[in-house]
Amino acid sequence: MFLARGRLCTLGNRPKFLKTICASKILGLSTSACKAVVWSRQAKHSLGWGWGQDIVAVRNEATVLLPEIWAASVAVFSQDLSAQDPVPSSGMEWVELVHSCVCERDLIMLVTVVPRHCRSQPPCTLHRPHYPDVWSNTSLDCFCEDIFQKMSLKFKNAKRIEGLDSNVWIEFTKLAADPSVVNLGQGLPDISPPVYVKEELSKIAAIDSLNQYTRGFGHPSLVKALSCLYEKFYQNQINPNKEILVTVGAYGSLFNAIQGLIDEGDEVIVIVPFYDCYEPMVRMAGAIPIFIPLRSKPLDGKKWSSSDWTLDPQELASKFNSKTKAIILNTPHNPLGKVYTKDELQVIADLCIKYDTLCISDEVYEWLVYTGNKHFKIATFPGMWERTVTIGSAGKTFSVTGWKLGWSIGPKHLMKHLQTVQQNTVYTCATPLQEALAQALWIDIKRMDDPECYFNSLPKELEVKRNRMVHLLESVGLKPIVPDGGYFIIADVSSLDTDLSDMKNSNEPYDYKFVKWMTKNKKLSAIPVSAFCNAETKLQFEKFVRFCFIKKDSTLDAAEEIIKAWSRQKF
Repeated sequence: MFLARGRLCTLGNRPKFLKTICASKILGLSTSACKAVVWSRQAKHSLGWGWGQDIVAVRNEATVLLPEIWAASVAVFSQDLSAQDPVPSSGMEWVELVHSCVCERDLIMLVTVVPRHCRSQPPCTLHRPHYPDVWSNTSLDCFCEDIFQKMSLKFKNAKRIEGLDSNVWIEFTKLAADPSVVNLGQGLPDISPPVYVKEELSKIAAIDSLNQYTRGFGHPSLVKALSCLYEKFYQNQINPNKEILVTVGAYGSLFNAIQGLIDEGDEVIVIVPFYDCYEPMVRMAGAIPIFIPLRSKPLDGKKWSSSDWTLDPQELASKFNSKTKAIILNTPHNPLGKVYTKDELQVIADLCIKYDTLCISDEVYEWLVYTGNKHFKIATFPGMWERTVTIGSAGKTFSVTGWKLGWSIGPKHLMKHLQTVQQNTVYTCATPLQEALAQALWIDIKRMDDPECYFNSLPKELEVKRNRMVHLLESVGLKPIVPDGGYFIIADVSSLDTDLSDMKNSNEPYDYKFVKWMTKNKKLSAIPVSAFCNAETKLQFEKFVRFCFIKKDSTLDAAEEIIKAWSRQKF
């Protein structure tokens, strides 16, 4: 037995078994002499085997069992020997040959040619007397298992991403993709961005020089505009080249900060609920997330507000120690919509200074603050500039989430480390988008006190939509938490007492099952809040779901129809 032509034959990305049979004919072999064994690394057992035309049935069975990974590599073997074809001398060499071909693919079809007197034997008793050290008393099943054990060593995930593959956005965005579903889940606006923002991009795309690489740490005109904008709030000069870094969205800013500043074994305080990428990013850096939940005050019969959710100062202080490298702050908060008060931020600042701790402040919703509330930047507090990285977002500022532009602002002794990460990962961001953003910022910088400035007009528009969502959710018996900022609202759905017995995965948190049920039966999508929690706090938040209200009136009209119909059915 040897490898045809001395190598494995891969017949395309989705090879047909009949092509394999043709390959055997090229070698002068009878179709009826081919035995096929399909192996799955995931299933850990052979899916089937057969003679001649039975091979097609094997293919069909495997396709049904594992349709999404049906991309087999094909090995064609011949019993005949040829002087010019090298024959592996050991089982490990066979494994190496097959392994080098299949790479990360999960399925292999081995087509073996056996003597007629052996055809009644299943693969588990197939012997190769020509190579006793390889095949005698060795089953084909074991041979395949050796292959996949070898594969698992090289194609196993890195330890730093172990257990991080589950993602709420992949699962629930797919559910909401049905055109009949009203999508209030993912936080993407379906309102139109400002006209002048789109016009600037259109003009800039026609300029040849702006379709090429730009400065890796931020397009010169954009970092200049950002420094001009934020100097008003920091009441201090900001060096555009050394204290601002333009990134691939706020995600990029978070990644650069955590990779550039956090070491393996460091502790990072994460406030629950948290935007879902915080924990994975901390773990990928080899650090240890230390969780502390926001806790609700008693309601006393009034409307539930995001300001009712606070950190216990003593509990927070207990999380700090000599190993604490950083705390991740998010204000205005996603998903609660909490806007931290000056006093609340001062408690955090005092602890950061006492324990010499960094602060990564995610402030992407900084402009979306509603009546009676004010956004404070913790970096402006005494002793905090030198230890704080502040994160902003073009997507949230101008309702252009698809542009994926963000920025980090901080002292140069911190920013240089974030720049190192950026230089050696994404390198730079899209030049036309950066230039268009710069020009849009200049337009609004010049009219900061004008009601038409988008920084002022958008929160007023969204406050109306927020109030509408509060009324709608209350009308169906939900208990919404009125957000002071951002464009999400979460609601307690436990009062609905929904029958979720028909939901398949009984091990999922209640909110996961509820949102799936609501998407399927009511055609309204949301996001489960337990997705923003660590394992120990999921129970505290599993009766809450998150709705996004930065939507066109027509989208909210459709949601209102669903909710009102739901209310009539309930009462």
